[in-house]
Amino acid sequence: MQTAPTKTVPGSIAAKSHYQVLDGLRGVAALIVVTFHTFEPFSKGDHTKQIINHGYLAVDFFFLLSGFVVAYAYDDRWGRMGQWEFYKRRLVRLQPMVVMGSLIGAALFYLQAGPAFPPIAHTPVAKMLVVMLIGCTLIPITPSLDIRGWQEMHPLDGPAWSLFFEYIANILYATVLRRLGKALLSVFVFASAIFLIHMAVTSPQGDVIGGWSITPTELHVGFARLLYPFFAGVLLMRLGWRIHTKHAFLLCSILLAAVLAIPRAGGPLWVNGLYDSLSIIFIFPLIVAIGAGALHADGEDAGRVCRFLGELSYPLYITHYPLIYIYTNWVAKGGVTPAQGWAWGAALLITAVSIAYACLKLYDEPVRAWLSRRVLARR
Repeated sequence: MQTAPTKTVPGSIAAKSHYQVLDGLRGVAALIVVTFHTFEPFSKGDHTKQIINHGYLAVDFFFLLSGFVVAYAYDDRWGRMGQWEFYKRRLVRLQPMVVMGSLIGAALFYLQAGPAFPPIAHTPVAKMLVVMLIGCTLIPITPSLDIRGWQEMHPLDGPAWSLFFEYIANILYATVLRRLGKALLSVFVFASAIFLIHMAVTSPQGDVIGGWSITPTELHVGFARLLYPFFAGVLLMRLGWRIHTKHAFLLCSILLAAVLAIPRAGGPLWVNGLYDSLSIIFIFPLIVAIGAGALHADGEDAGRVCRFLGELSYPLYITHYPLIYIYTNWVAKGGVTPAQGWAWGAALLITAVSIAYACLKLYDEPVRAWLSRRVLARR
């Protein structure tokens, strides 16, 4: 099994080096997600007309990467780290940007009023602020607090639903599944794969889209999308499966983009559901195995690109959607044609990247550094 060298931070648990290629792939997936959401309003609910048709699968790729990284970072620390220490470390890493996503969503909320979101114009500021504060905690809201009309558990920042499920995965890992050996974990992952396939092929839409509401149906989708990829990532790390090849970042980026951009499979709906589930079960682990086979990217320039994309990925993912809400409402008003969408979509992407980078440097990194000094246990 290939392992990475470690860097020791004085007064703390040894911090491990990052897999540069995997960091870069997280950024590639985040950019594809923003592009996918930019073109989504033009499909008008018809998933066959979405240009980057399977961009929603990036979330499942994120889950698999997260499982791999969590196992890599923490599997060998449990003898000197308790559960609460683990939870604090995950909160320090993830929660600051959850708060920022909710704040940005609140700041831009009333700019989104229009035909796409009729309830916004009638939402009292006090109610919106309550939803904002709840969103900062990542606790899902009840239907009575739905202020947008999309039944989202986080209506100010839709993508926060996946962070809610990631926290659940972290709790499952820390309490039970980290204790399982490779054989029992393999059984759990296999059962989760069956659960995922069944959900995908029986989906009324013929895909795995969903998971952002707290209705029974959406929770079913959310758990099916979470359990296999996250714990398959943990298992992949433990099994030490790596594929060594040159130009791993470029190869993996092409494979990932192809999987996410391929047009929707024709025929019965279950055919596309099968494509979704098999992509998650087989192709995504293959991509991660190739990416993990190269600890460092090829060349200093590629390494800098991977580091930048890795740092940008989470802030970009968690802050871009309030811009998408505005853009979606603008399209619903007839303010932009599909031909114009390319230019305005590029402008939205640049704006989203700029906001994410500013949040990273001016807020996320300083806040995490401060929290690390104040909250994390010194060893």
